[in-house]
Amino acid sequence: MTKKALLIGINDYAPVGPGGPDLRGCVNDVQDMANTLSVLGIVPASPTSMQIITDGRATRAAILNGIKWLITGAKAQDGLVFYYSGHGSQVIDISGDEPDGRDETICPHDFATAGMILDDDLQSLFAKVPAGVNLDVILDSCHSGTGTRELAALASSPEEKSIAYRYIEPPIDMGFFIDSNPSLPVRGILKPKKATKDTSIASGASQVLWAGCRDNQTSAEASVSGVYRGLFTLNFCKILRAAGVTITRKNLIAQICRDVKAMGYSQVPQLEGTTASLSEKVFT
Repeated sequence: MTKKALLIGINDYAPVGPGGPDLRGCVNDVQDMANTLSVLGIVPASPTSMQIITDGRATRAAILNGIKWLITGAKAQDGLVFYYSGHGSQVIDISGDEPDGRDETICPHDFATAGMILDDDLQSLFAKVPAGVNLDVILDSCHSGTGTRELAALASSPEEKSIAYRYIEPPIDMGFFIDSNPSLPVRGILKPKKATKDTSIASGASQVLWAGCRDNQTSAEASVSGVYRGLFTLNFCKILRAAGVTITRKNLIAQICRDVKAMGYSQVPQLEGTTASLSEKVFT
């Protein structure tokens, strides 16, 4: 049984160094996730089993190539983990295949020139994962712009000024059409286009999506004990290390939601997959 992980964290958005829409907690998140997966024996800390891509190296091409590395050669009973910590966004769907009229995205280091990675891109790649493979997709990013405008009001209080939201405003050629039609519904980044009960993220493999917030919220990062972290990843790793790999997915997400709320934040982490997969032990 092969275990592999692709871990991506982007603090530094183009241009390299100060000047882009930079974040501060994503590389810390990746390090914590890598340590957690390794210590618990979920994925070995080896270059052949775990790839880590951060900051300027996390280009659009590198991320897509990394996903291809992750899924190539996968077979039944293998365990794969895709983790992303960074900005998220959404753009208007111009291909006409989205009932909600939007494509959700993640933002590579060079998104401004190379483009964002659309949910369509991720779905087409993950759909190639064979049946029987266990794939956990973990995203600590924002899935829509709705919450950004609502949560920005929090910055009026001194305690909230150190909070950053992991959302990139879409380019004007795409974002204008979303803003001009606020009635468009919001769909999660990997939800099926025609959702049905117990439908996986994509057909074939046993696939589970962990998301840092609801579809209409933002994922926040903040200074915790002097270290900038994504609130979802911080609690995900802390609770998983304490509980161990015998905890079920649904119990883990319940504890994460409880602890994020106890910290005073409104984002609600999400877990998506089949009923059977959510009741299973983590990463199985």
